[in-house]
Amino acid sequence: MEERDIHTDLQKLQKVLQVQFADTAVLLSAVTHRSYLNEHREATWDHNERLEFLGDAVLELVVTDYLFHKYPEKPEGELTAVRAALVNTVSLSAASEELGVNDYLLMSKGEAKDIGRARQYILANVFEACIGAIYLDQGYEAAKQFIANRLFVKTDAIVQQRLWQDAKSRFQELAQEHASVTPTYETIAQDGPDHDRIFTVGVYLRKEFVAEGKGRSKQEAEQQAAHAALAAKNWE
Repeated sequence: MEERDIHTDLQKLQKVLQVQFADTAVLLSAVTHRSYLNEHREATWDHNERLEFLGDAVLELVVTDYLFHKYPEKPEGELTAVRAALVNTVSLSAASEELGVNDYLLMSKGEAKDIGRARQYILANVFEACIGAIYLDQGYEAAKQFIANRLFVKTDAIVQQRLWQDAKSRFQELAQEHASVTPTYETIAQDGPDHDRIFTVGVYLRKEFVAEGKGRSKQEAEQQAAHAALAAKNWE
């Protein structure tokens, strides 16, 4: 989105989000990646990391409240796992893609070329930043409605297909069954600045490298590696 189109595109984005902002400057920040400001020193607005931080907290509260009341019989551990599946990077980036938010991102030329997992993180972060922006501009109920419209519909499938199950636990159980070995995990790489660190973790069966995963924490990367390992071994 070129600078000369920013005003027009913000109007379009509000229609996409189905939210009319009182202050569109907060929405502009929500779709601005840090890298864009590095290339456009004339920009007078902030990037989206603070809004992402806020949106993440609002998202967790809204989803926790929803699951608590939807599944009164489920224990805390299972609710936590379902919540994690509902708000993970894959789920949030998919929600962003479904909205078409990608068309409104402000990024550097280099970041704009990122695909795959790197783009997933950007899209997931923007989704959380948009939640933060809606909360700031319109309040909790508007943010809750936005989240409900985009994520709650996925809940039944996650529960019915048991997509909430811990991939590491599943892979360990099946590895012991099929290979009589307990998987081990090793950090392969750490990339990015301290505030946006990406970990790459490999999973091994004895000395056999099976798969790798990436995440914003070692725990998330291990889960992603376990998911990939289940697919690589065709144990799903």
